[in-house]
Amino acid sequence: MSPALLGATVALALVGAAVLLALVRLVRGPDLANRVVAVDLLSALGVGIAGVAAVASDDPVYLDVALVLALIAFLGTVAFARYAEQGGDE
Repeated sequence: MSPALLGATVALALVGAAVLLALVRLVRGPDLANRVVAVDLLSALGVGIAGVAAVASDDPVYLDVALVLALIAFLGTVAFARYAEQGGDE
């Protein structure tokens, strides 16, 4: 097994554990802000998974997927910040 493939396997295992922990935070809450942070973390982990897939498969097309996912996640975070700033969940 090549070192890059071994590193990708270890990285995917660690990111998978982080996804499980983020899902626990998403389900348990306790409020909307914690759930939004968990969704933002899941999207960041998705970007990480796409990056690891690019390294593992030696195909840079996954980096385009990661970039689009990061942009969409950023827009979602900005939308929630505007919603919270206007006193949305009172």
